[in-house]
Amino acid sequence: MISFYSEGIKFDLDAKLLKKKWLKQVAAHAGYAINELNYIFCNDNYLLDLNYKYLGHDYFTDVITFDNREDTDNATVIGDIFISIDTVEANGVEYGEGFERELHRVMVHGLLHLVGYDDLSDADKSHMRAGEDSALELLSSIKEV
Repeated sequence: MISFYSEGIKFDLDAKLLKKKWLKQVAAHAGYAINELNYIFCNDNYLLDLNYKYLGHDYFTDVITFDNREDTDNATVIGDIFISIDTVEANGVEYGEGFERELHRVMVHGLLHLVGYDDLSDADKSHMRAGEDSALELLSSIKEV
């Protein structure tokens, strides 16, 4: 089950059914099934508080992913992905991607963390970016159907 929530802001994700289909396909391509995945859209300050409280980082970010599986060897997705709409909007402008594409990139970035991707090293970052790009292409193909 995939659910979308907002915390402290008014934000309503469009095309929810299409996004759910897309995210399930991304997970399946990685060999995972989504059991429970929650997207929580929030503002910068809310995400900053989470970043500090749970990760010890005192800086703004666009996304934080929590893997809630008890058995991390299990190929199922159970997690929460918090996304700052403020930062996504700013990054969409800064990177020239626009809000919607940047939001999709951040949404799939969080999911990719839950299916084994990381972004600590340069090689990891390159692999993550390739996964994001592939997922964004998949979303485009779903839209065309």
